[in-house]
Amino acid sequence: MKTSTLLAAIAGALTAKAEFVPRGLIAVRAELATPDVKALVGNLQQAFATFKDEHSKQLETVRAGLPASDITAKVEKIDAHVSELQKAVDDANVRLAAAQMGVGSKPLRDAQYTESFNAHVKRGDINASLNRGADEQGGYLAPVEWDRTITDKLVLISPMRQICRVQPVSKVGFSKLFNMGGTSSGWVGEAEERKSTDTARFKPLVFGSGEIYANPAATQQLLDDSEIDLQIWLAEEVQTEFAKQEGRAFLTGDGTNKPSGILRYVTGGPDAEKHPFGPIGVVGSGAAEKIASDAVIDLIYDLPSAFTGNARFAMNRNTQREVRKLKDGQGNYLWQPSFVAGQPATLAGYPVTEMPDMPDVIGGATPILFGDFMQSYLIVDRIGVRLLRDPYTNKPYVMFYTTKRVGGGLLNPQPMRAMKIDPKKPSA
Repeated sequence: MKTSTLLAAIAGALTAKAEFVPRGLIAVRAELATPDVKALVGNLQQAFATFKDEHSKQLETVRAGLPASDITAKVEKIDAHVSELQKAVDDANVRLAAAQMGVGSKPLRDAQYTESFNAHVKRGDINASLNRGADEQGGYLAPVEWDRTITDKLVLISPMRQICRVQPVSKVGFSKLFNMGGTSSGWVGEAEERKSTDTARFKPLVFGSGEIYANPAATQQLLDDSEIDLQIWLAEEVQTEFAKQEGRAFLTGDGTNKPSGILRYVTGGPDAEKHPFGPIGVVGSGAAEKIASDAVIDLIYDLPSAFTGNARFAMNRNTQREVRKLKDGQGNYLWQPSFVAGQPATLAGYPVTEMPDMPDVIGGATPILFGDFMQSYLIVDRIGVRLLRDPYTNKPYVMFYTTKRVGGGLLNPQPMRAMKIDPKKPSA
């Protein structure tokens, strides 16, 4: 297939738009059918094959000292399409995994309370059934189904929730004790005295938390007349803001009224000395303001083999663009696209998870994390989403002030490594 034909096919697939289906007085976007992942994977493999050919030509042109602007522009264009197509494959894989886990398919646990909640959202009705959701801080706890809907949607769009450990809690704070060792032992005969031995020492770590909120609005007339599913509508309004705030905090949050981000625990970071087990280890990038192929291999082998079984890379799309061009000593590309439906792209044989809030490749930054995220980072969810209905502040709109308590922090630094970009050397 010619490159121009392939690029046109990819561009057409990527620019396809969803149709809008009206429901009542609100146009509700129709969900796209699950894409043919096998077809996406096939197109991605073809696109990457074209990229490798053109990239090799680019390198040969540069080595020969010939003008390379045209072929460089061509490679960058193909590379951008590979990125877009890989993103489409990753999104499809997440939806497939969610369907296999049964996300959103659980039955109602309390239909009566759900009906009362819907009535309260529409008209502000308060009755005995709804009061069962009241807590000591005011407001009303959303139905279990709506709480679960938001959580499910956050899992689908939050990379950290997909790969890290999530712990629901019912208290305001959450702390964990870490065994620092120190237990001693000794050998004795059958009838000898057993002397006291040293006992283990423990250190606590408090996981920072805070409250995220969203404040969607609708006119009272729309609420009265529409036939939309209010739980789904509110969840979709809330999820984007929640996910945006969460994703950034899980990586860089300072722990003040928010989670403590994993990047802050990297060696040299603001919280590097806070964890009882020490900071996350760092491996250099092997090149000034760039990533060398050998550095990727060093990063992998710096992680103890006990943690590599479930290890993966995490980086943003700009960093993926850089590592996609890396080759090993035999000329093989370290980055490989998805070859099987449901599987992500790999770097040196390990899965790659895209995280938009990771840093770019610049001197001193840590744009790549590698390790077992399930053992490394803990997300703490305070059970219950609260909602306050406010028809007075912004007439004729009814505001729905929605809050959720979320925390997080480093669980164990040992199963994680970070790559730090070498700074640019000062000119002589």
